[in-house]
Amino acid sequence: MTLETQSYVLTAITRDIPGVIANVAGLLLDINATVTEAAQFGEDGSDRFYLRMAFDVDAESYLESEFEEGLTLLKPHFDIEWSIHKAHEKPRIVLAVSKFGHCLNDLLYRWEAGTLSADIVAVVSNHDDMRRKTESYGLPYYHLPVTPETKPEQEQKILDVMDEHRADLLVLARYMRILSEDLCSALQGRAINIHHSFLPSFKGAKPYHQAFERGVKIIGATAHYVTSDLDEGPIIEQDVQRVEHFHRAEELVRRGSDVECHVLARAVNWHCENRVMLNGHKTVIFK
Repeated sequence: MTLETQSYVLTAITRDIPGVIANVAGLLLDINATVTEAAQFGEDGSDRFYLRMAFDVDAESYLESEFEEGLTLLKPHFDIEWSIHKAHEKPRIVLAVSKFGHCLNDLLYRWEAGTLSADIVAVVSNHDDMRRKTESYGLPYYHLPVTPETKPEQEQKILDVMDEHRADLLVLARYMRILSEDLCSALQGRAINIHHSFLPSFKGAKPYHQAFERGVKIIGATAHYVTSDLDEGPIIEQDVQRVEHFHRAEELVRRGSDVECHVLARAVNWHCENRVMLNGHKTVIFK
């Protein structure tokens, strides 16, 4: 990308009928855009069509309103729902953590190294254990203790932190508290959790110990959007690690920690690069 060129990402959900791509491509041609990446998906048995296009356009001559007006004119026929994102603008994220710091450490390192497609702006926690690590990166750390009686006030403080730092996304990096239905609703599509299990198996607390008791041979981790249904939100990414019969529960936890870090980082990057589109209880991922 040159100094005179701006990069954008278009995501759209439309009716699955002929002509969608041709019409969108025509609008891009009208603004002299160069398509750099294109992906689409139409699900069998569904009338919805999912589209993601990355494109470059001359920054001086591009009129965003002209392109948006063209997309709006397509709505009556294609029932199109669309979003346009500037590719160079990284979403701002707040991390939530409790006492397990491996996912936090991994995301902080990737952010400092420049390999995270987001800007971390703050960390919130119901414990004070990760303060030193967080502040070593020059980030604000908010210790927000919580009890069943203070949960509404504590969750409002989380939202206040996000508002203060203009955050787009909350990432639960092993935050070991169940979010209320109100907070889940307020953050719908804007909160990602890492669950230390290959969902839908072993939901809830201590899934590695549940897996050990069942004698599994593969453990895993799942990154998903947060909903009010515990560990049942739309899945973004999963991965697994083989274990043996002689591995104790503690070894499953150790091996699983590495998987959790990789799975969560991929999910955060894909979300922040606008590669994830909700499809009911599922997701469409344009990698």
